[in-house]
This record gives sequence, C-alpha cells and structure tokens, in this order.
Amino acid sequence: MSKVLSIVLGGGKGTRLYPLTKERSKPAVPFGGKHRIVDIPISNCINSGFNQIYILTQFNSASLHMHVAKAYNFDTFSGGFVEILAAEQTFEHSGWYEGTADAVRKNFLHFKTQKPTHYLILSGDQLYRMDLDEFLRQHKESGAEISIACTLVNRRDASGFGILKTDKSGRITEFMEKPAPDKNIDEWKVPPQAMANSDDPEKQYLASMGIYLFNAAAMEESLNNTLTDFGKEVIPEAIKNFKVSAYVYDGYWEDIGTIRSFFDATLDLTNIKPKFNFYDEDAPIYTHNRNLPSSKINNASLDRTNTSEGCVITNATIRHSVIGIRSIIESGSVLEDVICMGADCYETETEREQNRAQGVPNIGIGENCRIKRAIIDKNARIGRGVSIGQGTIPEDGDYGEFHVVDGVYVITKNACIPDGSVL
Repeated sequence: MSKVLSIVLGGGKGTRLYPLTKERSKPAVPFGGKHRIVDIPISNCINSGFNQIYILTQFNSASLHMHVAKAYNFDTFSGGFVEILAAEQTFEHSGWYEGTADAVRKNFLHFKTQKPTHYLILSGDQLYRMDLDEFLRQHKESGAEISIACTLVNRRDASGFGILKTDKSGRITEFMEKPAPDKNIDEWKVPPQAMANSDDPEKQYLASMGIYLFNAAAMEESLNNTLTDFGKEVIPEAIKNFKVSAYVYDGYWEDIGTIRSFFDATLDLTNIKPKFNFYDEDAPIYTHNRNLPSSKINNASLDRTNTSEGCVITNATIRHSVIGIRSIIESGSVLEDVICMGADCYETETEREQNRAQGVPNIGIGENCRIKRAIIDKNARIGRGVSIGQGTIPEDGDYGEFHVVDGVYVITKNACIPDGSVL
C-alpha cells in the first residue's frame, strides 16, 4: 500500500501578510474566526486519510507550535502525527532554509525514517478543499513520477503563476514561471476539452497551485543537487528528466498570502453561499478545541456576520464581518467589513477596572466606535468613541499602532487605540 508523507511549507518571513505576521508565522495567522490558516492543509490531509504530516517553518514559530500541539493529537494506534520541523543547525547544515526545496532537503533525515512511498508537498497559505486521495489515485494511474495540482486561470492572473503546457495524455511538457503581462502566451492555452468544467471561458491557462506529489525516489533524485525552490527551479528541471503529469482541480482555490486576498476571502465566508464552505460535516476543518462558552448577543443587530465562540456583543450593529473568539464589543458600536480576531484570554473585572483607572482601554471594542474596512488583530484595545475608516483612507504604510495595506486598516496585535481616536 502507498504511504504518503505530507509536508506543509510554512513559507518565509510572510512579508506579504505583514503586519499579521509580525509576531507569528504565516500558517499561524487566525482565519475565519476560530481557525488558523494551517488548519486548511492539515484538514485536507486528514480528511483524505493522510495522517502523517510535517510542517516546515523557521520564522516566528512559537504560536504555531502551541496551536499544533493543542489541536492535533492522534491516538497511539493510528500512527498519525502533525509535527513542526523548524530550521535547525546540524553538522551537515548550519544555515537557514534557503527556499522551499532546500527546506525539504535539509529534513530528509527525519522524513526517511517514515519510509514513505510518496511525498505530498502543500502550501501553508492557500484556501481550498481537495480530495488528496483522488489526487494520489490519478497520479498512480497516470504512471507519473511527479504530479502537479493545477487550476485554470485567465491571462491577467497568469502573470502571477507558473504556467504549464501539457500533451494530450496530461503529461507536462513545458513550464513558464510568471510570464510578463505583455508576453504573448497564446500557444499555452489549454485545449477546449480541458475547459469542460470551467465556469469562466476566459480561464484558458493551466497554472500550478504549488501542490506536488512525488514518488519517493523521484523526490530524492530531484533534490540531489543545490536547487533551492520547487516552483522556480526543481519543477522545471524535473519536467526534463521525469514523467510529470497535471492534475486539474476544478474547485475553489485561493492564495490568501496577501492582506487583500486574506481580507476578501475571510469576508466572503459571511455570504449566503460562500466560496469556501466550513459547513461540510463529511470533511470538517479541524482546529484547537478551546471549550469556550457560546456567544452572548445582547440586543444587537447582526447582518451577514459570523461570530465565533465566547463573544459578548452588546447593543452593537455589525454588518458583513467575521468576529473571532472571545471578542468583546460594547454598546453603540457599528462595524462594517471588519475582521475582528478576538482575544487569547478574558480580562477579569479587577483588570478592567485597573485599566480604565489608568486610561488604558479594555481588550475588545469600546462603546460608540465606528469601524469600517479593517482587520483587528488579537488582543487589540479599541477605546471608546474610536473612528476607523470613516473618512479618507491614508496611503499604505506603517502608522505605529496600525498599518494601511491595499486600502485595508490593520490594527496590530496588542495595539492600544485611545478613546476618541480618529484613524
């Protein structure tokens, strides 16, 4: 039987998601109110029967370690695990990971002890549901040594991806990394039959999703060199030397590695029919079970809003927003297009009184605030009568307690916004 070892790439410094990655790695960024981004690839693996999972990271990994340790505990009979492998110094390797391929290469010592038949490489910043067992089945049936999960994109989006050309059998014959917008790539259009399940006739190009399935021997041979990156170096070389096939995925898939894409994908969860469905009982998205109480809504108005456990919302108006765990929103506040990530703990009454006596707002959103088009990171203290996003949006930049990125306000983790502030 096949034995698949899943490897989730945690990424580098996460600069595209900064400042959400200021104190945490990209996979540890909260998503959807109660989850973390890393829960998506881990859950896809578990739901597909692949329960031996490594996560590779090297930046700000403490919160990711804590989340994984609390969320993923397998019984001793299953043989399953989710483990983090942070960059480490050894006698053979003394430096940081230099790229995605280099990270895998430097951990072969750990991987080989599991004796896998296949390696599944996944990204830690993508939103999708995929039957990875079906991916494996097609990989084996095709006789491929390497398979790449692909999605159809239009010409505008093609410039942000590695674009693939295939023959009639689905074998990948050429690879082009992020073609310039003005480059003519008409000859790379997929044949009409490959677009049968596409809902957009403009999506005519096959883009790599950054999800790879390797036979174990092909993986070891592909990394028996000094190449550092899968997408830019390893895959183009592998196409020359191995049988590499395309697995065309026709479901929803989104790269949420930027503030704008993260913001839009999160708020889409509030729609009646969201593109990503958390409500699939046959394929749940797992996360840390916190044993929090149900949320308490006191005379509030909520429209297209997702609320997580443990919230207390009093006489507030909230529209098109996602409210995270332990969020406290006080009377008279109005939120629209807001992602509130909540808090790591509740303050006691004594702590709240001491804070107010010192002029420090309590954790949460105070009375009579007006907030629009914002991401409020964990443990933020928003004082009374604060206005955010109600006037002209500042230019993108770092403003201390908050940033503006792609026109979205990002209130940083543990930020303190005094009473009456206008941002």
